[in-house]
Amino acid sequence: MLTTAPIDGFRLADDRLGDSRGGGQAVVLLHGWPGDRTDYRELAGLLADTFDVIVPDLRGFGASDKHRVDPAEGYSAVAHARSVVGLVDELDLRRPVIAGYDIGSRIAQAVARDHPDVVGSLMVSPPLPGIGDRILGPPSQPEFWYQGFQRLPLSDELIDGNRDAVRNYLRHFWNHWSGPDFTVSADDLEQLVDNYCVPGAFTSSVAWYRAGAGAIAVSLAEIPPAPEDRIVTPTTVLWPEHDPLFPGPGPTVSRSSSWT
Repeated sequence: MLTTAPIDGFRLADDRLGDSRGGGQAVVLLHGWPGDRTDYRELAGLLADTFDVIVPDLRGFGASDKHRVDPAEGYSAVAHARSVVGLVDELDLRRPVIAGYDIGSRIAQAVARDHPDVVGSLMVSPPLPGIGDRILGPPSQPEFWYQGFQRLPLSDELIDGNRDAVRNYLRHFWNHWSGPDFTVSADDLEQLVDNYCVPGAFTSSVAWYRAGAGAIAVSLAEIPPAPEDRIVTPTTVLWPEHDPLFPGPGPTVSRSSSWT
């Protein structure tokens, strides 16, 4: 585990496979919630045979810094993107591929939108801007209950620092949001619980939602972005066949294009 130089006072812990300063094609992998950089442990090993792979813990997650700051200032997509750009600059990566799922997808998109010269291409999954009103329909809306709950101080009182509560809460999402044949292993779950049950860790992990990022993603999902906000970086979208929050667009779940 290595640690980056601070951006806005936040240092990111990260794993680096291959020679990140070797001049080869680099890939930066951004995790989602509730996860951390270990989400990519199997994929990173496979990619490292061909690419230089960098896998950070995002702000507020894993071994990265968890500062008590205004979430809108320190934990928004734009703020997270600053740390990712800082990592790319520190390692002198040459227009890496940035891949992410869940909140990692939103952060990758923020990097491409606000710093298009930094990233060579994207590989992301939902949420995506302008994807239509599927997530606003009755089948999906009940799935977003957790976003309102995590914005309440009550969620800290019930979960933060409570190992059993953290375990039960994370187990629900990992099993419910994954494919129908997947059940998170006891060892993998306990590794996540080790990180999330540290006092203050759960609270920092949900700062993303308290910054309004989650709610904004849902409420604006059906609105296409303005022309000046559209991403022109070559983008591959991977859409899961099973996703309770973001129903798929149809039989095609992967498309590579300049996403506009």
